[in-house]
Amino acid sequence: MPGTILHVGATIVCPHGGLATVQAAQTRVTVSGSAVARAADTYPVTGCPLNINGKPQPCVTIQWPGPATRVTVNGNPVVLATSTGLCRSAEQAPQGPPTVPAVQPRVVAQ
Repeated sequence: MPGTILHVGATIVCPHGGLATVQAAQTRVTVSGSAVARAADTYPVTGCPLNINGKPQPCVTIQWPGPATRVTVNGNPVVLATSTGLCRSAEQAPQGPPTVPAVQPRVVAQ
């Protein structure tokens, strides 16, 4: 499904309100002046308050198993605002999908 391309500086939120950032491993390809986000990049999450039965289980990272199907950067698919993502705890337990409320509006991919 087409969607706008994520970039460094995009707003990404875990299902519990924690904020994620894009740590792009490449800086050559940009949109709106910021590096394009790829599925292979790192997406740390901070500030997730999730607590299960008294044990903190915050989201700490995001994986993108459903990135773009037609656009790659350095051989890795880019991540779209419409891509399927999965937040994970430190123990790699799935925590739910992230949302992308703010991203650059100019470049769309599929």
